[in-house]
Amino acid sequence: MNTKLLGSIAAAAFVTFGAQVNAQDLTSAVEADYDYIFDLYKHFHANPELSFKESESAARMQAELEPLGFTVTTGLGEKWVRNKAKADAGDVVDGVGGYGLVAIMENGEGPTVMLRADMDALPLEEKTGLPYASTVKAVDYRGQEAPVMHACAHDSHMAILVGTARRLAAMKDQWSGTLVLIGQPAEEIGLGAKAMLEEGLYDKFPKPDYVLATHTSGWDSAGDVTYTSGFALANVDSVDIYVKGVGAHGSAPQFSKDPIVIGSQIVNALQTLVSRELDPLQSGVVTVGAFQAGYKHNIIPDAAHLQITVRSYEDDVREILLTGIKRIAEAQARSAGLPEDMMPDVVIEDTYTPSTYNDPEMTERVMSAVASEIGEARVYARPPSMGGEDFSRFGRTDDDIPTVIFWTGGNDPVAMKAAREGKGTLPPANHSPFFAPIPEPTLKTGVHSMTAGALELLGKK
Repeated sequence: MNTKLLGSIAAAAFVTFGAQVNAQDLTSAVEADYDYIFDLYKHFHANPELSFKESESAARMQAELEPLGFTVTTGLGEKWVRNKAKADAGDVVDGVGGYGLVAIMENGEGPTVMLRADMDALPLEEKTGLPYASTVKAVDYRGQEAPVMHACAHDSHMAILVGTARRLAAMKDQWSGTLVLIGQPAEEIGLGAKAMLEEGLYDKFPKPDYVLATHTSGWDSAGDVTYTSGFALANVDSVDIYVKGVGAHGSAPQFSKDPIVIGSQIVNALQTLVSRELDPLQSGVVTVGAFQAGYKHNIIPDAAHLQITVRSYEDDVREILLTGIKRIAEAQARSAGLPEDMMPDVVIEDTYTPSTYNDPEMTERVMSAVASEIGEARVYARPPSMGGEDFSRFGRTDDDIPTVIFWTGGNDPVAMKAAREGKGTLPPANHSPFFAPIPEPTLKTGVHSMTAGALELLGKK
């Protein structure tokens, strides 16, 4: 990393941080620090990096956190040159889950609290028109070139984490324990949390008693905080069905075993999994997102390919859906007269995103603390979502650590209110090339809420 840049960042961090050391009013401290955090947010937004490519993002976070007194471990340092070469070649780099970052501040006896922010961006061309919009193009870890954009607000997550670190470092006289911050790679492809855990996150570093995160949401109004107790996000599985058949001329279907017909029957039959095999009080989704077969009007092909997303909360429901997909695919092939050696190949990706469960007791503690800080009218429950988040993995170990992820609203409150009253359309949200959170209320609310939640979980002085 550029040492001159590191020095200038450290100096700026010290000046602003030092001015806040004696601040008693958290609201005022967050307000006073906003310009610094906004500049950092703009830097991350204009310089997005794809999954397992987050070298500069991790380096900038390291430069921000070390002057505050955190001990920082990343995939950088003496490994940086080798890692960058590996990443440019399309390989997953060494370190804490690639370019994962772990920052530790010990402050006496007390709980260990881990705060997480994800760092990677999406392969998407930005169309927000912002003066700090991304114009970056990059090669992903699979070797494909794409435009890059922080369309899921991970730029705000990094800025919020740094802002929270600045506040907690300035308030060390008010808490006791160990604070662990992580910059997680590769959330967008569902591999980053798994990589960090497999490379010893809970073995090489202080094991947390609690793990907390926030996610900027385009479906909530900027300035608001929403949460779900219990199951909050879904198991996400990807399934491919490769249907086999016997091709023929379109004018002579009697000589075929038509994989398009077989595939269509599979699509229809899959709808019964949720409607007829799940308890009506359980939730599940089986969506066929792609059906590919054939090339010409008058040719019956010899194969078809179905691509399916499967969503659930409970693991036993997940098992019902996945085994049901295989059973239905094979049954439809048999009903068409295909022999056993021509059964469809059903491929379930082994890298899935587990469902996210917000520990109810921890949720109550954190959200009550947040509401006390920012006002009860701005903090409210929301229904669970069938979206996925690999944050779930931090609570899915044998240690059974309580975890909570909550949402920091990011969209225009006026436009959101009008849309909900039927007087307009919802503004663009996460994963849209037009998604642009309103920075000031989003960043201030995120820092304020994460700081309040962390202080609630840490020991008091």
